[in-house]
Amino acid sequence: MVQVKSAITLFGVCAVFATATFAQVDERPNILILIADDMGFSDVGSFGSEIDTPAIDQLAEQGMLFTNFHVGASCSPTRTMLISGVDNHLAGLGNMAEIQADNQFGKQGYEGHLNDKVVALPRLLRDAGYNTYMTGKWHLGHEPGTIAYDRGFQKSFMLGESGADNWVEQPYAPFYKRVHYYEDDQLVKLPVDENYFSSNFYTDRMIEYIDESLDDGKPFLAWVGYQAVHYPHQAPKEFIDKYNGVYDDGFEALRVSRLQKQKEMGLVSPDVELDPDFAKTSYEPWQMPDWESLTEEEKAFNTRRMQTYAGMLDNMDTNISRILDYLDEKGIADNTLVIFMADNGPDPNQLPLSEAYRDWYKANYDKVYIEDFDGDYSDMGQKGVYADYGPGWAAASAVPGSYYKTFSTEGGLRVPFIVRFPGTVEPGSQMDKFAYVRDVVPTLLELAGVDVPEGTYDGREIYSPDGISMLPVLQGKQDTVRTEEHPVGYELAGSSAVFKGRWKLVQNLAPKGTGAWELYDIEADPSELHDLAGENGKLVAEMQMFYDQWADDVNLVPVPEGYNPLEQTVINAKRNGSH
Repeated sequence: MVQVKSAITLFGVCAVFATATFAQVDERPNILILIADDMGFSDVGSFGSEIDTPAIDQLAEQGMLFTNFHVGASCSPTRTMLISGVDNHLAGLGNMAEIQADNQFGKQGYEGHLNDKVVALPRLLRDAGYNTYMTGKWHLGHEPGTIAYDRGFQKSFMLGESGADNWVEQPYAPFYKRVHYYEDDQLVKLPVDENYFSSNFYTDRMIEYIDESLDDGKPFLAWVGYQAVHYPHQAPKEFIDKYNGVYDDGFEALRVSRLQKQKEMGLVSPDVELDPDFAKTSYEPWQMPDWESLTEEEKAFNTRRMQTYAGMLDNMDTNISRILDYLDEKGIADNTLVIFMADNGPDPNQLPLSEAYRDWYKANYDKVYIEDFDGDYSDMGQKGVYADYGPGWAAASAVPGSYYKTFSTEGGLRVPFIVRFPGTVEPGSQMDKFAYVRDVVPTLLELAGVDVPEGTYDGREIYSPDGISMLPVLQGKQDTVRTEEHPVGYELAGSSAVFKGRWKLVQNLAPKGTGAWELYDIEADPSELHDLAGENGKLVAEMQMFYDQWADDVNLVPVPEGYNPLEQTVINAKRNGSH
C-alpha cells in the first residue's frame, strides 16, 4: 500500500489529516490536469497565437510557463508516461497501437494498453485519500481491466479510442469498428441530446463529479482529456465564424507572424529562424503547399479549415474557463494546482485524401472533400461534416519547431506546458530549460505527500516512476528540472532522440530524415536547422551509447526497414477487420 506522509510544509501549506479514516479536513492540494489533443506549441495566446484563449493565458499569467517541455510524439505513449511516470516502452504503449509495426505485436511493452507493470497516478492518490475523477479521451485501453475506472479513477466518463466524432457517437476513421464510451465500469452510449458536443459535455461532467463530493473533506485529482483539437475538427458554428478573415493570408504568413510574436514575448531567441525548405519535401502527406499556387476555391476551403480548428480550440478554452470559474466560486482555486498541456504536436494528416479510406468517409460523413461543399463552406465543423486542416496549417501550429506528430522533431515533441499553483509558483514566471513528461508524476506525488512506489505494489512487481520532481523549480529554488546529468532516451515509430541538457541527438525516418543521427542545440535552435554533429563527435558518441543502453533497458523493438506509419494504419485496420 502507498505510504502517505503525515504533514506537508513544502509550499507553505500545512496539511493535517488522519491517515486511516480521513475524518479531519484534508488540506493537501487539489490537482487539475487539462490535456489538449494534437495541439501545436504556438496555438494558444501565451505561446504566440492569434486564437482567443483567455483562460489558458490567465493560467500562464498566474503561474509558470514552460517553453522547453517535451512529451511523446503521439497520444497514447504520452498519456502512458503522464499517468504512470514510466517509459512508454515498459508501460504497454511502446508504439501507438494504431500504427504498431507487424513485428511489435505480442511483445512485452507493446500490449496496446496501459499494462499491469505500472501503477497509475489516480490509483496512488486514491489509496492515499484523494477523490479521483476523469472525463474525456483515455486512449489507454477500451476493454474491462484497462479502462480508467480500473486504473484508479473513482468516477469517470471516458472515450477509449484516439478520437471520435464530437457531435455524435461515431468513429472518426476506419481504424475502428466502433467507439467505446465507459461511465465508471459500464459500457454506455453517448447521451441522446441535440446539444451534445464533446468539450462541453466533458466539462459539465467533471464539474458534476467535483461538486458531488466537495464537502467530504478530501482533496481531488481531476483529469480532463479534451478531444480538442484532434480531428475531426468541429465546433459550434459561432466559434468558427469568429475567425472569418483571420487566415486569408495563408500558411506561411501565419508561421511568420507567430514566430515574430514569440520573439516579442521572449519565448524564443531573436535569432531563431524558420525552416526555409519546409515545403519542398516530395512526400505529399507532409508537404506544406505554396499558398499562392492554390486556386481561389482551394484558398477558401483551406481558410475555413483553419477557422474550424481555431474555433474548436477557442471552445475548449471557454470550457476551461468554466472549470476555473467553478474553482473560484467554491473558494478552492488557491489550493488547486492546475496543469495545462498538449499530448503531442500538431497532426498534418489528411486521411480522407487517402484512396484507401475514401469510401468509408463518403459512407459516414455528408461532407468531407472540397467538392462536397459546392463552394459554400459555412457548415464545416458541424454535424455530419468531417474536417482536418492538413500540413500547411499544422506547420504554423508547430512554430518554431518543424514537422509534426509522430516524428522526433521539436514540432512533434515540444508542447505548451503551464503550471499554476498560488502561493508556490510565482505569477508570470517562465522556465526555458528542458523538462519531460515523466517528471509530472513524481512532482504530483511529492505535492500530495505520497511516496513514489518502488519495485512492488499490492504484492506485484512494478516499474517505478523514474522522473524528477519539478517542485523545486516551481518553488523558484532551482533553475532547471534536468541537468546534463539526467539525460532522456526516446523512440516512437522508428524516430528516436536523446535529450541531454540543451543538446538533442535525433534520428528521423523518411520523409523528414534519412535515419542518420543529427545533433542540435534546442535552446538556441528549436527549428533544428543547424546540425552540429560533425563538430561534436565525442558528445554524439556518448549520447549514442546512452541511447543504445536505454533501448536495451526498455526492451525496445525496432520497426522493420521500410516501415511507414501512414501505410501501417491501413494494414492494421484491415487486420482488425474495421476496414
